[in-house]
Amino acid sequence: MKYYRLPSSLYVRNRERFAAHLTAKSLAIFHSADIYPTSADGSFPFKQATDILWMSGVDQEESILLVFPEAFKPEHREILFLKETNETIAVWEGAKLTKEQAFETSGIKSVYWLQEYESVLKELMAQVENVYLVTHEHLRRKTEVETREEREGAKIKAAFPNHQFLRSAPLLNALRAIKQPAEWEAMQTAATITAAGYDRILRFLRPGVWEFELEAEFLHEFIRRRSDGFAYTPIIGSGSNACVLHYIENNSPCEEGEVVLFDVGAVYANYACDVTRCFPVNGQFTPRQRQVYEAVLRVQKGAIALLRPGTFIQEYHAKVGDLMTAELMNLGLITAEEVAQQNPEWPAYKKYFMHGTSHYLGLDVHDYGLWDVPMQCGMVFTVEPGIYIPEEGLGIRIEDNIVITEGGHTNLTRAIPKEIEEIEALMAEARNARLEQG
Repeated sequence: MKYYRLPSSLYVRNRERFAAHLTAKSLAIFHSADIYPTSADGSFPFKQATDILWMSGVDQEESILLVFPEAFKPEHREILFLKETNETIAVWEGAKLTKEQAFETSGIKSVYWLQEYESVLKELMAQVENVYLVTHEHLRRKTEVETREEREGAKIKAAFPNHQFLRSAPLLNALRAIKQPAEWEAMQTAATITAAGYDRILRFLRPGVWEFELEAEFLHEFIRRRSDGFAYTPIIGSGSNACVLHYIENNSPCEEGEVVLFDVGAVYANYACDVTRCFPVNGQFTPRQRQVYEAVLRVQKGAIALLRPGTFIQEYHAKVGDLMTAELMNLGLITAEEVAQQNPEWPAYKKYFMHGTSHYLGLDVHDYGLWDVPMQCGMVFTVEPGIYIPEEGLGIRIEDNIVITEGGHTNLTRAIPKEIEEIEALMAEARNARLEQG
């Protein structure tokens, strides 16, 4: 990893919060993600499972964390098991964490090598009645791949069938949604890096540039600032491509008169930034583009104003739908009659704004969180209304990252331009600079 490590106190606190909610005589087990293969002898870059990362800060494969608050031996109340470096690994991959480095990262004093796991686990299982396992219960999760956590969970259930097995997910959904100050700082760093990327492409964008060239400009800026790259696959869609919600090909030229939709964010210390902005290819919005853009911006500002402690997410989404309905009627895209006859399950505004306004953000882009509780201080949400008009080849989405605070909220991505006047002024400045350079 390229990032500076976050303080171990963050992970100590996270484990304390988690352990406080465990039932009596319980052990919780967390595993690293697998390294997933490609073809031949290749593999994808390692991406750590975010639960063990949230609990320990350990960003290394084949790691295991055990949390057992009532262990008879104090040294067994928190244990890390790590892959031990040998000469071959050191030469071919680089050395793995030492026990001292693991302690500095996590604050966990008991660090063992993986070969000790089975014997220690047997000792602990004789003391516990309940075992908490990670079960992957995110509402949007869709995968046919068995994870290491699922595979190891099946093994321990087979080996100890008379224990009771419980789910960590309900606890993690509640706890991970409330970010600690060190997490806000990491997310602010990700936002600052992302802002630098947007500043770079604002000065690079012009007719004839290809979407993938813009993607490359972002990546250059992110990597040079100690980001590990994109927090998710970037969406850079010019013209009608902006109407494809998950357009990731980024393989078209940006033409005169089009608007480019950028849904691009950096990751820092595994924390994601998720931002969308829309810029005119030639530096000037047409009257119609301006009209639609300003409508989306008004909805976004209205939505942000609703974010504060005590707000229920479902009620919030309904109010944003009302804001969008009014704007679409003003734009002539839907009629009062269509609104009056709309299906409550799929309101009229969904024809042009078909996705949700907000989701949790953190170690995962669509982060853990509960959807049936009021907003609380420390939660972080995206706010991303959009209007997509395929018949006009125009898609506009504006997205910021908002922390809920006691006073209401803080916008982590406020430095990234979204007012039309600022966007056009920056692009004019860049155009003039290019002309002066010949």
